[in-house]
Amino acid sequence: MGFKCGIVGLPNVGKSTLFNALTAARALAANYPFATIDPNVGVAAVPDVRLDRIAEIVQPRSVVPTAMEFVDIAGLVAGASQGEGLGNKFLAHIRETQAVAHVVRCFDDGEVAHVSGQIDPVSDIATVNTELALADLGTLERALDRHTRRARAGEKDSQAAVAALERIRSHLKRGDPVRSMVPPPAVLPAVHELHLLTAKPTMYVANVEDPGAGSDRVDTVREVAATEGAVVVVISAKLEAEIAELDGADRLEFLAEMGETESGLDRVIRIGHDLLGLGTFFTGNEKEARAWTFRRGMTAPQAAGVVHTDFQRGFIRAEVVGYEDFVAAGGEAGAKEAGKWRLEGRDYIVQEADVIRFRFNL
Repeated sequence: MGFKCGIVGLPNVGKSTLFNALTAARALAANYPFATIDPNVGVAAVPDVRLDRIAEIVQPRSVVPTAMEFVDIAGLVAGASQGEGLGNKFLAHIRETQAVAHVVRCFDDGEVAHVSGQIDPVSDIATVNTELALADLGTLERALDRHTRRARAGEKDSQAAVAALERIRSHLKRGDPVRSMVPPPAVLPAVHELHLLTAKPTMYVANVEDPGAGSDRVDTVREVAATEGAVVVVISAKLEAEIAELDGADRLEFLAEMGETESGLDRVIRIGHDLLGLGTFFTGNEKEARAWTFRRGMTAPQAAGVVHTDFQRGFIRAEVVGYEDFVAAGGEAGAKEAGKWRLEGRDYIVQEADVIRFRFNL
């Protein structure tokens, strides 16, 4: 399942530095606008101590974590919705993602220029969000014109679409992102197909010099996020890039010295995973222990299709045990003895951290 999180923000806020650390890619990170002209795409493993614990019990030949794609999108500037700074191209790249990580500069560095000459997180957020909202308004106006004409011709689907689009337009004109609408707009095909930029789940990444220190700038980012129902992750992209260069043991030791159990990058990946409404289930045997990404609400046959389409087509049943019970029992045999291993049919809704064995017949 391909899930993408776009990394956006003004130029020189640390997007490419964060991307490099996340994906171990070698994207250009330079001190001038538009160092990234084409979006860089990299894959980052989703950290999960549960998979590590399952592997300790199962002792497989290989361990495969689930993953997310991150897209490093070049810096947006005021006027991007009108094509400024290659804006149209970059906005199109954002449209192709399922979630957004909006990097906000909260650090001082005289050697790294700020496009507006001063560091003001609230203003920076407003600049980017305004351009996204203006782009959405342009998309809405075109769609509204099209559906209005069809509604006048008596098309009922377009009549419903016009009502939804007008409500969204009013919300955007107040300066609010679509994701903050309460209740959310009806998920009509006419709305869904627009891939509105401000409707995408968003996390704000407050990029600081020292992640352990308090910051008035970070507080202002949190205040903005609270009005939208968005989440905030505080990291030092520069420090995370250095941590990413360490091997596993040294990385854990470094984090322990900082009083942390996970890196800022781990938090970004984990929260990005959550933003997309995704969950994780596990499979494990002597050959492979693996984490699988599924959309919350999937049935057992649908989850089987994540592993292989043949599994869904020939689904018979799922043999399931919860992660906690699996670990407490020391594996499959112990779970069966404890009565925790159960059989589930086609209507079973897969739960977070289920350990599953699918039975199928082709």
